[in-house]
Amino acid sequence: MRVLISGYGRMGKLIEQTLEAAGDKVAIKVDTEEVAAKSINVIPPERLETLGKVADVIMDFSHPSLSDKIMAYARRTGTPLLSGTTNMTKAQHEAFEALGESIPVIWASNYSFGINLFMHILPEVAKALRGWDIEITETHHNKKVDAPSGTAKSLANAIDPNGEFERVYGRSGNCGARTKKEIGMHALRGGSVVGEHKVDFFGNDEVFEITHKASSRQILVDGAITAAHKLVVKNPGCYTMEDIIFE
Repeated sequence: MRVLISGYGRMGKLIEQTLEAAGDKVAIKVDTEEVAAKSINVIPPERLETLGKVADVIMDFSHPSLSDKIMAYARRTGTPLLSGTTNMTKAQHEAFEALGESIPVIWASNYSFGINLFMHILPEVAKALRGWDIEITETHHNKKVDAPSGTAKSLANAIDPNGEFERVYGRSGNCGARTKKEIGMHALRGGSVVGEHKVDFFGNDEVFEITHKASSRQILVDGAITAAHKLVVKNPGCYTMEDIIFE
């Protein structure tokens, strides 16, 4: 499998190492002009406008500022696109889904098998525990720039896909009694924690909680590469990690 890597940060570098150790090939790497100027064999996104198809799949773990150029390149060259870029705008997500009409695409906020199993079972748990109070807590290293994490948002969406519950991002001051139609979202930052996510369901005299802990980014890379191998042989469509895991 020949791969175009978009985003040459910690995830991109680990993807490159893992691909090459498994015998796959990194065809080219793309990142901002600043990163490209400091890295070997990394091109700026503007180069994509004249680049032909060089890979079997794009693995994009970059920044939303690059997403439009990556999607335009994927559309023009017909290259399947796997994305783990978080904080894309609503319009960018809609454009990404529209790509599925012509090429196979997949987006996930987290590519670990454990987290995606987590999201798979959450709707059933929430249905069974209807009326219980729900709180989501995520913990990450002190260098993570966004909060709450994209994975925490995905967990909330798995519980409440229709947006019936208000998201309450932390609490402070005289905030009043907890309402029945809210999901509390809490972000902890510190040290070198790769990622922990917990959902608590609070009932009368009992608490049910589900927790996932990541010990390294390798689980995210392994899941993404597994998904990429399956994506390249799929028909055009917009796929999820549930499609990959449970097919």
